[in-house]
Amino acid sequence: MLVTFTCKAYADITMFGNVAVSLLKLMGHSGTVPGALVAAEVPRALERLRAGIAAHGDTPAPGGDDDSDREENEPVVRLSQRALPLIELLEAAAKDECDVMWDR
Repeated sequence: MLVTFTCKAYADITMFGNVAVSLLKLMGHSGTVPGALVAAEVPRALERLRAGIAAHGDTPAPGGDDDSDREENEPVVRLSQRALPLIELLEAAAKDECDVMWDR
């Protein structure tokens, strides 16, 4: 499954479903897809996501990044790296005070 995040202030962001759900949960959301945040909720969600990344950002992103699924020389992608586009989308949404939606 792929999840696409959208808002009027930023380009759409598409990511693997398991990564998206993990990031949604760090934002304080239930992780359900589809879903949305109204503009007033975006700054708090961004704050929670940043705090969650600070606490868990060095862990490998869920799914496909553990040692059993990786090629020998393939780098591990950290959750903090996967979260960067979503953080930028949330920053733009907070700045322009617009809603954020996500769907499959």
